[in-house]
Amino acid sequence: MNTSLRTIGAIAATAATVGLAGLVAPGVASAHVTANGPGLVQGGYGVITFNVPNETADNATTTKVSVTVPNLKSARPEAVPGWQATVAKNANDEITAVTWQVQPGSAGIAPGGFQRFALSAGPLPEKNTVSMPAVQTYSDGEVVDWNQPMNADGSEPEHPAPELTLAAEESSTAAAPDASDTTARWLGGVGLAVGVIGAGVAVLALRRKSS
Repeated sequence: MNTSLRTIGAIAATAATVGLAGLVAPGVASAHVTANGPGLVQGGYGVITFNVPNETADNATTTKVSVTVPNLKSARPEAVPGWQATVAKNANDEITAVTWQVQPGSAGIAPGGFQRFALSAGPLPEKNTVSMPAVQTYSDGEVVDWNQPMNADGSEPEHPAPELTLAAEESSTAAAPDASDTTARWLGGVGLAVGVIGAGVAVLALRRKSS
């Protein structure tokens, strides 16, 4: 078999494996309360989505969800039909928690179902990962604390705390033009100006000669 064909085949197999893992992983993670925020960066603002499933074995609904947030200056909950959102602040007027409470007449999250709660927040901490413990309350009075850190061996605990992954803030120097490129552009501009002046002088000389 041609070497290039082998390479293409290997890449395709790897892509298929990664794609399958991407399909399976969310299903596993969705069994717990999770926090997601693709594209969020440290020190920035953006939307955090909390996925809250109903895992109870009893015929009870989830009626309340409270999430601890890392002392944010801004946190604006998205309106969710049938739910009332409130924010808690500390003495420095920083938001420390957001709670979603089911409103009278609404059923809440049914067994086997889930609900998304979105929050526009920031500025986000300058950390790679941020833990956001959650408390889930059921209609039968059961309360589940999602606040456990990952085990020392890397395995997942029974009730892991939702964790948000943040990308590093881009360095200002990375966005700034390269010094050598700036110099080259400047020299190019000077050269162009000199060329224009030279052309003008030549035209004047020709006119004088012809006159």
